[in-house]
Amino acid sequence: MTLDSTSDSGPIDGLAPAFVHLADALFAVPADSGVVGVVERVVDAARAIVPGADVVSVVLRNPDGRLDTVAASHDVAFKADALQDEVGEGPSHTAMHRSGVGTSMGHLTGADASWPTFGRQAAEGLGLGAVLSTGMFPGGEPPRFGALNFYSWTSDGLDAADRDHALVLAAHAATAIAAVQARTAAELREAQLREALKSRDVIGQAKGVLMERRGLTSDEAFDLLRRTSQDLNVKLREVAETLVTRRGEL
Repeated sequence: MTLDSTSDSGPIDGLAPAFVHLADALFAVPADSGVVGVVERVVDAARAIVPGADVVSVVLRNPDGRLDTVAASHDVAFKADALQDEVGEGPSHTAMHRSGVGTSMGHLTGADASWPTFGRQAAEGLGLGAVLSTGMFPGGEPPRFGALNFYSWTSDGLDAADRDHALVLAAHAATAIAAVQARTAAELREAQLREALKSRDVIGQAKGVLMERRGLTSDEAFDLLRRTSQDLNVKLREVAETLVTRRGEL
């Protein structure tokens, strides 16, 4: 089964409302919920859309390559994702480093176990039977920044899962996460700009006080502020604020 946007009938028609609902849910995530709020919506939708997905999680890759589980539908996912780091193999690592669409699917038990060490420990210790992972962004160059994981309690639980649906979900997650990160970066830049303007304003006021009270030029006033900041090991802005608030004592 594959996605066919030109089809007038078939399973995708029944799934379309689910994806539309997910898009609406992502737009409705409060700004202060951040990445976690976005990812939780994707996890909820993934369980409903992908057959056999008993447990769903989203992991993000740290600069050192280790995985952080941002959200999961069951505690076992946190353990399974952490296990991948412990043994150095697993579906998330494969999906994030694989070229092409970046998916990995395999059984965790039986002769065809895809990851011998991870599969054995995930099956024996955690009771999992199969897993499907999709990298985010699905079409980006590896290594990708995260993965969407679907776990099943049974070995054949994900055999009917459509990778195209998993890819679309991963694309939703990746796009939403990127948007949140961009918004956060923009807010940080705006806050830094406001802080810089505020600092410039108070330093200008302090210079004006010194120029008026001490008869200094603009450059001399700034140099005095700078030297005082260095001598006291206090930020220049803090020196300027103290001077402005206590100008009556000069």
